[in-house]
Formats: sequence, C-alpha cells, structure tokens
Amino acid sequence: MPGLRQGSQWTDALEIAIELAVIWLVVLVVFRFLRGTRGAGAIKGFLLLTVALALLVRVLGDATDGFERLRFLFDRAFNLLAILLIVVFQPEIRAAFARIGRAKFFRRPSPAAAGLANEIAEAAEFLSKNRFGAIIVIERRIGIGDLVTGGVELDAKPSSTLIESVFWPNSPLHDLALVIRGGRVWAAGVQLPLADGAELPAQLGARHRAAMGVTEESDCIAVVVSEETGQVRIAEGGSLTSPIESERLADEIAGRLARGAARGEGGLAMESQPPAGGAS
Repeated sequence: MPGLRQGSQWTDALEIAIELAVIWLVVLVVFRFLRGTRGAGAIKGFLLLTVALALLVRVLGDATDGFERLRFLFDRAFNLLAILLIVVFQPEIRAAFARIGRAKFFRRPSPAAAGLANEIAEAAEFLSKNRFGAIIVIERRIGIGDLVTGGVELDAKPSSTLIESVFWPNSPLHDLALVIRGGRVWAAGVQLPLADGAELPAQLGARHRAAMGVTEESDCIAVVVSEETGQVRIAEGGSLTSPIESERLADEIAGRLARGAARGEGGLAMESQPPAGGAS
C-alpha cells in the first residue's frame, strides 16, 4: 500500500508538471505573437485584472463560507470572457490565422520569382539613387483585395522600366502603392491600410507604416523605398527589415517568395480581380 500511494503521488506530480508546462507554452506563444501589436497592452491589463479578481474571490471564499453570490457571479462572468476576447482581439486573431496558413518550406525560387525579384531590385536601385519614394507589394497566398482601396488596374508584365515610371514624381500614381499579383503588375495608385500603434524612427513615415499595415493581415511582402534617405527595406508579417543593400535585394526578395505558401510558382497568388474601390 505505501508503494502504491507513493506511485500515485509521483503520477499526480508528473501530471501537474505537464499541465504547467503546457500552460506556460501557450502563454509564451500568445505573448510572442502579441508582442509589438496593439493587443499586447490590452492582454496584459486583462490578465492582471483577471488574476487579481481570481485571487480576491479565492481568498474570500477560503476564509469564510460567505460571498457565495460574489463567487457565483465571478464564475459565470469568467465563462463569458472567451466571447469578449474574440470581440476585442478580432484583428489579432485574424492575423494569427493568416500566419498559421503560411507554410514555410525550404525550396528554391522558381525562374518566374527570380526574374520578378530582379526587376523589382533593379527598379528599387534606380528609385533609391534618385530618392523617389515607392511601395511595391507582392501578393502571395492570401489576397489583399479586402484590405486596399482605390487604384488603377494595369494588368501588365512587370519590368523595372514600368515600376520606375509609376513612381516617377510627375506620375499621377506615384504617391500610393503598386501591387503585383500572379506575376503581373495588377494595379498602381493603391491605398494601403496603415499599421496602428507602430513605433517607427523619425526618418520613417507613412509609406513604411502602410507597408507594415498591409503585411500585418496578409502574407504579402512589401518593398519600400524611402523618399528622404533612399534606403530600401522589406516589410513582412507587420515588421520592417533594416536597410538592404542593392546587391542583396534581389536574393532577399526571391528567398522570401520561395518561403511563402504559394498558390502558384514562386509564392505568387494566381487569382485576379479588379482593385477594390474602383479607379482613382
């Protein structure tokens, strides 16, 4: 009997350790995902309030047989918090499912993706040298039609010359974004959503915030050329890289396209639809 009792105690201790490890892992994943997003502060405040109330109710309940109504209300309210969390963190949950849907495989860039990357890199180098601002969005598996507004549909073969002409200062489309879909220039003059609460250095402005915004809720990547500094960065997953040298830009773009979950070759979405909001 003592042996059985000791074995049961070890089993209980092991179960508790496994449960604590699973809970710790879930909390860690949630915090790593929310870090740097607008939901990070809200979830921290929510957890602190929940823990404080739970401890208060537990202490009062253990100290006395009273406060039954308070404990009853707390237990029922806690069951409703799941619905409240879904409402409050809807943008973060949507972004989480978008990230889960991305499959990163180690595969070599297709010739189409490599050629597209070279054209974008050549155009970005020209724009950077002349300090012409630009945002070039490359759509991948998740479409961005419901995230953007405006734009003029082009449906053209991508080339460095075309991209340079779109962002030439005298062009009526140069202020907004150019979107590439299915290996073709889908539209230009496209308005992108801005990232909320993003802390950016002083030299980075609306273009970089727009690039971060559109990549937060989609698996697209965005190449951004700064009008002030001429530096070229890539936005992916709501984050910006450090400035990328022109010699490395083509390989960097091609590598990211190869890692994306693709509908077609090279991580490029293959469907086509008119720009949201019509022409502008």
